Amino acid sequence: MPITQSDVLYTAVATAEHGRDGRVATDDGRLDVVVSPPKEMGGSGSGTNPEQLFAAGYSACFQGALGVVARQEGADVSGSTVTAKVGLGKNDDGFGIIVEISASIPNMDAATARDLVAKAHQVCPYSKATRGDITVTLV
Repeated sequence: MPITQSDVLYTAVATAEHGRDGRVATDDGRLDVVVSPPKEMGGSGSGTNPEQLFAAGYSACFQGALGVVARQEGADVSGSTVTAKVGLGKNDDGFGIIVEISASIPNMDAATARDLVAKAHQVCPYSKATRGDITVTLV
């Protein structure tokens, strides 16, 4: 069920200037970065790019979801890390992204870790937002 404006707990605001070859900053000044296309796409690669920012946000959000699921299950995920690999490529509509989420959970058997990661994928807001629109692979 979609959330309504009255359900919102926090709103982030960022403004971009000059698209992929410019600057992105948040309204509170905590994030202010130069963006540029990667060398693989003909850019200078001198700044970060939107895919890196998306990967950073997705991995942080997924790590939080993993922690929520672990607490509900009584599991210990201390020392765990989540890596998001975001690929950009051409598709029938122009361009699209693909994501690989990789979680490392020390001191946990592989089956339990896979189960927790799958459950985190069901509750992570980034996973929910992208479900059905992009391919997300869990590792």
